[in-house]
Amino acid sequence: MAHVPRAHVLLFTTMAALGASVDLATKWWAFRALGMPHEKPSHWIFDEIFGFTTSLNEGALFGIGQGRGLVFCGLSLAALCGIAYWLTRGKALHDWLLSLALGMVTGGILGNLYDRLGLPKLTWGTDMFHQPGTPVYAVRDWLHFKVDGVVDWPIFNIADSLLVVGAVLLVWHALAVEPEHAAEPASSGQDAPIA
Repeated sequence: MAHVPRAHVLLFTTMAALGASVDLATKWWAFRALGMPHEKPSHWIFDEIFGFTTSLNEGALFGIGQGRGLVFCGLSLAALCGIAYWLTRGKALHDWLLSLALGMVTGGILGNLYDRLGLPKLTWGTDMFHQPGTPVYAVRDWLHFKVDGVVDWPIFNIADSLLVVGAVLLVWHALAVEPEHAAEPASSGQDAPIA
């Protein structure tokens, strides 16, 4: 069995742990500072372009699949199992870029899964879709970007950013890095290195 570089293991675990920790810490801060959605006005860093607005998302990215929290919890757990398999049996830990990308994706999954499981212990207030006082099983979002008349981007969080950047790196690896490895000639008398 090929030796797994310790630096790649450290890269993956650091990105996963740091990503999830920063996500959860910033969500805690945002909801403490601004309260539940609509309790306080948005706090704009750049006037009406980028700022902080709390929101609760019971769906996935861009609000897809609202109210299907259990489905997304199951998909998150399946994705974590797939990543564990890819890292070990699929030898992703032999490639620094895959280690980085999968660490980011894992951190994002863990940050949002924490919310979906209701671990922040939030309860719904007055709202037309939920009984007041019922537990919240939704992702806490707080980063808001918009340009009036052009775009009002769905409110997101650090975990969402990690998921998107990690996914982009995986696509880039598949399209740009893997073909380069495939084109490299094998060393004489040895198998080609596993990416």
